[in-house]
Amino acid sequence: MEDIDAIAVLQDPVRRRLYEYVAAQGREVGRNEAAEAAGVARTLAAHHLDKLTDAGLLESGSRRLTGRSGPGAGRPAKVYTRAPGERSVSLPARDYRTAAELLAEAAEQAGLDAGLCAAARRRGEALRGAATPCGGLEEAMEMLAARGYEPHMEDAEGAEGGAPVVRMRNCPFHAVAERFPPLVCGMNLALLEGLLGADGPVHARMDARPGECCVVLDSSKNNDD
Repeated sequence: MEDIDAIAVLQDPVRRRLYEYVAAQGREVGRNEAAEAAGVARTLAAHHLDKLTDAGLLESGSRRLTGRSGPGAGRPAKVYTRAPGERSVSLPARDYRTAAELLAEAAEQAGLDAGLCAAARRRGEALRGAATPCGGLEEAMEMLAARGYEPHMEDAEGAEGGAPVVRMRNCPFHAVAERFPPLVCGMNLALLEGLLGADGPVHARMDARPGECCVVLDSSKNNDD
């Protein structure tokens, strides 16, 4: 399916709510859960979830949601996750990805990592403007959500050291970062350092996980406790 046709599938408001909910969870979502979140009947949710799967926006599978196995465990239920592929539309056609990859390749070969990070930090500071450094993790999450990072708070039980951290399910530079990870991830870290402000309580650091942005945020307020 062409990208423009796949994106057009999201024009339906119910379908879009279902897609956004599944994408935000970062895990498999069953039909009942998705229907409840979207405020629609299960049969309607199932219809739209399958349409999203046909369009390549979601992937589907099946598993037992009860967590049990063997006789009496029930039938496997259909579950959905966001598809990993990217979809984009530009009218007229543009190819910024190729330009970004060429520039990244040239920067890497010329050893311009430090210069790129310095430029990224300045850009982050320019985007923040006259605003004071970010005051906390909640404020940082709002800022990063507006820039497409899809941040989420990892609770103390799942976080290293017991303090909550903010992780991000999406890297806006994913396609280029896959080919040039040290260069682009370093640039991303520097950009967020400038955006958040070096003198504030929120700090960005590298902590890569498969399928997530390589940068995480934590707070010195938590570290001081």
